[in-house]
Amino acid sequence: MKINPTVAVTLFLLSLMVGAGIFSGTWGYTLGRQALKGITQPDIRPGANIGETEPIPARREQVVILREEDILVDVKARIAGQADETVPANPGGPQTKALIEQPIDTAPLQPNEQVGLPIATQSQGVTLQVLALRQQEDQFILEVSLQNQGDRPYRFSYSFIDIVDDQGQLLDGSTQGLPEEVPPTGEVFSGTIAVSATSLGSSSRLSLALVDYPDQQLKLQVSGIPVVR
Repeated sequence: MKINPTVAVTLFLLSLMVGAGIFSGTWGYTLGRQALKGITQPDIRPGANIGETEPIPARREQVVILREEDILVDVKARIAGQADETVPANPGGPQTKALIEQPIDTAPLQPNEQVGLPIATQSQGVTLQVLALRQQEDQFILEVSLQNQGDRPYRFSYSFIDIVDDQGQLLDGSTQGLPEEVPPTGEVFSGTIAVSATSLGSSSRLSLALVDYPDQQLKLQVSGIPVVR
């Protein structure tokens, strides 16, 4: 019986593939077994070795519990800028109480007579005064007041207020506290005008000009306001 060469080659190749698979599997199993020699599974039984190990001594440290009142006192003192850099050894003791009892200077700013304040101007019964001035962070603050003792109310739009330095430069300012309408009741209305300190440069004097809106029948102008740094 004659064997087909193609069938013979196919059977031969299949035999080689099966043999190679068996050989590689056996070889891989042998290498893995050798690599795991000496390695055992840990004993995870719940009751294993109970009582055989020495107990671990508990750490006993002294815990100091602070009172809530003392914590609040310390926080308030730190916010007020009067707390020491170190925490007192005896919370709630005399040192903490001394921090609380220190007075905080909350006195209002008084007009500065040395620079000729207050400065006032009046027109048609309406008075504009610059009472005091100070520098707060990056702003130059003017404390001003308006009073109407005339016979009619006046409305103002403070976005049109002119602030000019002694070099003729027009400055931007923001107004707070002044009313949009000043009635003829004689009541004094107080507010502030803030100017950026960086925009002042080397200026030494300021001028304010305020016109009623929209009639523009009243003009209040204050000149010679000193810039104190």
